[in-house]
Amino acid sequence: MVVLWLDEISANDLELVGGKGASLGELTGADLPVPPGFVVTAGTYREFIEETGIAEELFEAVDVDTEDSAALADAEARAEELILGTEIPEEMRQGILDAYDNLDDGKAFVAVRSSATAEDLPDASFAGQQETFLNITREDLIERVKQCWASLFTQRAIYYRQEKGFDHEIVDIAVVIQRMVDAEKSGVMFTSHPSTGDKKIIIEAAWGLGEAVVSGSVSPDNYVVDRASNTTEDITIADKKMMHTKDAKTGETVERKVPDDKRNARVLSEADINRLVELGEEVEDHYGTPQDVEWAMVGDDVFMLQSRPITTISDNGSIEAEVNEGVADGSGAVQTEKGGSQEVLVNGLGASPGIASGPAQTVTKLDQLDKVGEGDIIVTEMTTPDMVPAMKRAAGIITDEGGMTSHAAIVSRELGVPAVVGSSNATDTLEDGQVITLDGDKGTVREGKPEKEQGQEREPIEDARPKTPVKPMTATEVKVNVSIPEAAERAAATGADGVGLLRMEHMILSTNKTPAKYIEDHGVDAYVEEIVEGIRGVAEEFYPRPVRVRTLDAPTDEFRQLQGGEHEPDEHNPMLGWRGIRRSLDKPDVFQHELDAFRELYEMGYDNVELMLPLVNDAEDVLRARRLIAESGIDPDKRTWGVMIETPASALQIDDMAEAGIDFASFGTNDLTQYTLAVDRNNENVAGRFDELHPAVLELIGQTIDCCRDHDINTSICGQAGSKPEMVRFLVNRGVSSISANIDAVRDVQHEVKRVEQKLMLDSVR
Repeated sequence: MVVLWLDEISANDLELVGGKGASLGELTGADLPVPPGFVVTAGTYREFIEETGIAEELFEAVDVDTEDSAALADAEARAEELILGTEIPEEMRQGILDAYDNLDDGKAFVAVRSSATAEDLPDASFAGQQETFLNITREDLIERVKQCWASLFTQRAIYYRQEKGFDHEIVDIAVVIQRMVDAEKSGVMFTSHPSTGDKKIIIEAAWGLGEAVVSGSVSPDNYVVDRASNTTEDITIADKKMMHTKDAKTGETVERKVPDDKRNARVLSEADINRLVELGEEVEDHYGTPQDVEWAMVGDDVFMLQSRPITTISDNGSIEAEVNEGVADGSGAVQTEKGGSQEVLVNGLGASPGIASGPAQTVTKLDQLDKVGEGDIIVTEMTTPDMVPAMKRAAGIITDEGGMTSHAAIVSRELGVPAVVGSSNATDTLEDGQVITLDGDKGTVREGKPEKEQGQEREPIEDARPKTPVKPMTATEVKVNVSIPEAAERAAATGADGVGLLRMEHMILSTNKTPAKYIEDHGVDAYVEEIVEGIRGVAEEFYPRPVRVRTLDAPTDEFRQLQGGEHEPDEHNPMLGWRGIRRSLDKPDVFQHELDAFRELYEMGYDNVELMLPLVNDAEDVLRARRLIAESGIDPDKRTWGVMIETPASALQIDDMAEAGIDFASFGTNDLTQYTLAVDRNNENVAGRFDELHPAVLELIGQTIDCCRDHDINTSICGQAGSKPEMVRFLVNRGVSSISANIDAVRDVQHEVKRVEQKLMLDSVR
């Protein structure tokens, strides 16, 4: 059979109609309000590729090394060519069109949605892997069905299946075709809290079609309903700037600005909430388990567009608390007690929380990194990007130099490794092999391991970090800073709205070669691939949430330590020297290779990658960079790109840079502060004068936000100050678009943002 109607389908038909189709059929059979429709079965797809003779060539084409990006791109192109270029047999074509003609007499606008036979599985969701098309008519229906079939073989989908161990030949795809709901309001509803399992219904709602809410492209309102008392106990109203709707003339789905009177208006009335709660309880009763429901509303009518089990709730219905502090012994295992009464050997700044014990290994040269084993404590003057592999092995980090914004501090926090920085004398005081305990909260280093509590043995405990943390809904996006690709999984587990800063230089410097030396030894293609793979790992982990990647920004003193660094200029003050966009514009050939990596990622489907230019001063920097971006084959009008605001000059020139076409401006408060106050952030003699909250710094930030709002340009912060509550309060009150925090601070920032936003709402009402 070519198609099955939804009222013919149940949950037992997964292999015939895929995850979405089976769910919608089950809901229809339960007399729940589902828009009418039918499913082009997975068997029809299978019959298409086999009857037309393309199956063997298709599966051969996509059997490639997923680490070879060129091969992956060729595989997608060939699969699309085979499927879209092959005529569908007439019997299939007619079967699909006949079913459509029986739906509202063939006049309906329909949604065409992929429904793979391997999706919504416990260990592989396949979320977002295949296509959905909205507001489709008879004329385009067959082509959209074929495009859904072809989307089974996008680069992302091929890569994902092979990473998860799925054979391409056993995964089929069905296509759901339903009458469109011309939604006035839409969103998602969880019938229990998705992280804690609490008996609370969580509803997200926005104006227009729900695809924007599901994809994360629109910030929705958030409503929390206590099921015991049936009362709405928490409401967060978002600034809903955009909405997806059907164009009355063309019938196409378009993105439009939300009318001014609706932007900050409440989407759902209490009556709307009551209808949704009633529906949610009904569907949960039917399935016997908490549900994640997509819904749409037209007038007083509510429609269910999908329902699936919530899989992030633990077996006992709750999420255990995250381990914030513990003790890592020499094996790296986390232990439950703290410190003891050992003698303090070294004092410094507690830069990354937690307690670690193990043998010290002093590293004064890069060729000594091999002696650092699993569970050792690295002791060094200051870490560099090429030390990251050893830092990943270590149980803890101690440095002589640096502060809370140093490389050691940032990377240690992202890796979850306890660290003490700025000790001044650790390399002189501590000896190789000496067993020590460092406290990354207090900034102390003690002799020996912590004593066991009397009569108790220490037992390692598992990391209880929830896969989907409790995340307060905020209008101001809260993102996360990622210094190294290896930290992506831990960063994504914070529930952040995306990555506000991914540093490209760490991908290159970790090779221990300058770009020129790397290219000399391995070639341009390998250099580009090094960048692509570093970014892709993070972009994949966060997809479709945005990942903002900063182009190469390393001072000459860091390059000089690498192979090939002997040709670097010897600058008196490298932080004020040849780095950031200055170097990129002076060396356009090397910059071009970075842009080639961005272009390749876009071609692979990673449209969530955003390009950020460091250390710009004025519109001339921006315009010169824009020309190079365009020459690389990237359309700057179709991709999201912007600048770092790190100098007083850039803050004062933001109006002209806005005219040059940037999409966002992101504050790098570490540099902005040191350049505004003339304070070297890594100089212990003046460290007390380094203050991101200085009135002069805040004035520059505030002026920039005001100007960007006039130009409808997003603003964000990705410097370390974004993790401070005082800075969060200032930024939210001034109207910043997003705040990017350190991995360990994301949850605190989320809650602080929500508190400030709620106070602003209450003040406006009062």
